[in-house]
Amino acid sequence: MRIGLTGGAATPDGIVRQAEQAEADGFSALWYASVVSGDPLVAMALAGRATRSIELGTAVLQTYPCHPLLQANRASSVVAAMNRPGLTLGIGPSHEPLIRGAYGLSYDRPGRNTEEYTRILTALLRGETVDVDGEEWTVHSAGRMTAPAHPVSVLVSALSPRLLRVAGQYADGTVLWMASAKAIESHIAPRLHAAASAAGRSAPRIVAGLPVAVHDDEAEARAAATATSTGYAGMPNYQRILDIGGAAGPADAAIVGPEASVRGHLQQLLDSGATDIWAAPFAVGDTREARTASLRRTRDLLRELTG
Repeated sequence: MRIGLTGGAATPDGIVRQAEQAEADGFSALWYASVVSGDPLVAMALAGRATRSIELGTAVLQTYPCHPLLQANRASSVVAAMNRPGLTLGIGPSHEPLIRGAYGLSYDRPGRNTEEYTRILTALLRGETVDVDGEEWTVHSAGRMTAPAHPVSVLVSALSPRLLRVAGQYADGTVLWMASAKAIESHIAPRLHAAASAAGRSAPRIVAGLPVAVHDDEAEARAAATATSTGYAGMPNYQRILDIGGAAGPADAAIVGPEASVRGHLQQLLDSGATDIWAAPFAVGDTREARTASLRRTRDLLRELTG
């Protein structure tokens, strides 16, 4: 299985150690949220320079606060620092409470905004000159873009039919959070593959991100998942994909249980159409020792499955 982990640590040295260990353990990728170290691209540049092959991806960078030309140049800078291939930009419009509430930006047309952004960003990363006065974004890139020294893959955080089309038509696929095997098979994979095929593009990637805990008491594990997922509760984008997947809430979407059960659920993700798994291990237990042992048990299984 191609299994990646959630990336990030409290210090630059910790970020480097985590990446080196993940690569040594055979994990395929590390996925960094937009809040890691204030700017995940800085953390990824550090991690990429200290490793040789592990993929480093964002899950996800918010599109609204960063102009696509600036985003493309930031990516080129990270590639130069890494001095190797392996950078993936997962991008998405994020959520209205953050974009409108924290940044004071309009969130009136996230579908159109993200489609224009993706078209521009992917063209820039291919080395094309972009000269566009769009409805959402204006870009005149001549002489203002540093082409990346290695290819940069782009994935779109896509849950709606429109953004799934965008992810297949213009990007290399999608990076998901809280999408179950049922949601991938019935809603995501068919739309994504249809869009890629219609555009004459190769088969798209589907990176399926879910919380994971190997634990014998499923009820206890789901209670722990509830405690760590309060930030996602009530967000309309996530609730829609949870509904499609038959989950009442984030804790129901988490993959929990003993080794055999977790192994089976991860395989179901691949059988449903996922190409990569982004596992986000979480701790279960009432004491620090129990939580540490829980995380170790989960990581041991995931490491075994990468072989």
